[in-house]
Amino acid sequence: MSQSPLDTTAAFQALHTHHAAIKDKSLRELFAADSSRFDQFSVSAAGLFLDYAKNNVTADTMTQLFALARAHQVEARREAMFCGEKINTTEHRAVLHTALRAPPLPALEVDGQKVSAEVHAVLQRIKIFSAAIRCGEWLGHSGKRITDIVNIGIGGSDLGPKMVCQALRPYQHAHLKMHFVSNVDGDDLDALLAQVEPHSTLFVIASKTFSTAETMMNAHSARSWFLRTGNEVQESDLRKHFVAVSTNVEGVTAFGIDPANMFPFWDWVGGRYSVWSSIGLSVALAIGFEQFTEFLAGAHAMDNHFRRAPLEQNMPVILALLGVWYRNFFDYRSISIAPYHQDLGNFPSYLQQLEMESNGKRVSLDGRTLDVASCPIIWGNVGTNGQHTYFQLLHQGSDITPVDFIATLTASNQLPGHQAALLANCFAQSEAFMRGKSADEAKVEMQAKGMPADDIEALLPHRTFPGNRPSNTILMTALTPANLGALIALYEHKVFVQGVIWNINSFDQWGVELGKVLARNILSEINGTPAPHRHDSSTNGLIEMARAALR
Repeated sequence: MSQSPLDTTAAFQALHTHHAAIKDKSLRELFAADSSRFDQFSVSAAGLFLDYAKNNVTADTMTQLFALARAHQVEARREAMFCGEKINTTEHRAVLHTALRAPPLPALEVDGQKVSAEVHAVLQRIKIFSAAIRCGEWLGHSGKRITDIVNIGIGGSDLGPKMVCQALRPYQHAHLKMHFVSNVDGDDLDALLAQVEPHSTLFVIASKTFSTAETMMNAHSARSWFLRTGNEVQESDLRKHFVAVSTNVEGVTAFGIDPANMFPFWDWVGGRYSVWSSIGLSVALAIGFEQFTEFLAGAHAMDNHFRRAPLEQNMPVILALLGVWYRNFFDYRSISIAPYHQDLGNFPSYLQQLEMESNGKRVSLDGRTLDVASCPIIWGNVGTNGQHTYFQLLHQGSDITPVDFIATLTASNQLPGHQAALLANCFAQSEAFMRGKSADEAKVEMQAKGMPADDIEALLPHRTFPGNRPSNTILMTALTPANLGALIALYEHKVFVQGVIWNINSFDQWGVELGKVLARNILSEINGTPAPHRHDSSTNGLIEMARAALR
């Protein structure tokens, strides 16, 4: 394959020259030279505030990064996405997750399909169904009220609703418990089924094709459990305890689900962008349709900002360009996500799929090998837990990892003192990453404690912090449905902008498929079917061990 000439563009070359001039300037120096960095390098949008002052950038850096975005036609590509053009070129699909959270847009059509009308028709069905479950109008087959909701999906059909339901925990219905099963490992489903009772449990099977291997194995196991453990249960009773988020009417009906309880979505909704669609049914059940509507509205507010704000004040664009700056010019290979809010515990995992499945690509839109690096590794955990696990590496490790700190100014709880301590830790960590601690500062600190000179010299290298570790801080007043919607949309649009600059398709995921295809073949071999094609010696040996253990 020939190489994609991305790195030879004038904008990229200008940034290489600028990087050579600025790379040795520390963040301490930049702050000392400009007391207005906080005001200069911060932006507000859709209920969120981004402080990006603690980055290795100057005003000139940002000017050149915005020029890079314009050189790669970010604005035109952005409009193409919003207008429903088929920017997912390898699958010939539009990319319209933004339409899922928009008010009615009569003019928006894709292949003759009136997108907005269909979206709002499904939302109306979600509204009616979620209200019936939450108010107790919908009862199980034996007349019991539904108390447990089990979402069975995988990937975006699991990570999205699970993350949102946890994040919006204070808004959840007092008498509904939410559960999520995704792993084909039977221990996942087995542990869950031990907690619920068949007469009062509703299963939401989330699979667009109703053929996703992992989801359908778990769904059929849940179906068997329901028929086996419920007293005097008939197959017709499945209709009161199983609903589907799918487009496969025949498969849903054959399973025993009433097609009236099938909530569709569309090919132009990618899995990792689908929580706004009927995949969010579990979210609506948990927090109610009114709050689900606020969640959609928050995302739509960020959509409007992203579409209309000039690049220089555009929060998703800024976040994306900083990521390109570090990935392609500093060669930083990962980003750590540090939400200082326990209810955002699943947010780093959610971003792992969103970013790495979208932009984890090595070829350009025209199939040529990229000559620049694409998506970094995304990882993280909630603060302050991360401070006592991997922050040591972030402070003094040999690799530099930019950090996104995410925090709320007010708490969801009423426990006195906790929120101030949490925010103090968050702000202190970003300052510590930026400033570090010089050898002179460490020496003065140890001298003040009366330590012997020999001990000071021995400990000095260990108690010195290089600093110059960049970070962003994203703040919101509180973790509300609207603010969460805006936060997710912020990162969605960040991914889009980076995909445009790297000239890759952020909306396919062919890498997910290869292992699944091989797994189907290997499964039949483990179960005893003669193998038409043998594997390498390692895989053959592992298959034989599994066959022997499972006989």
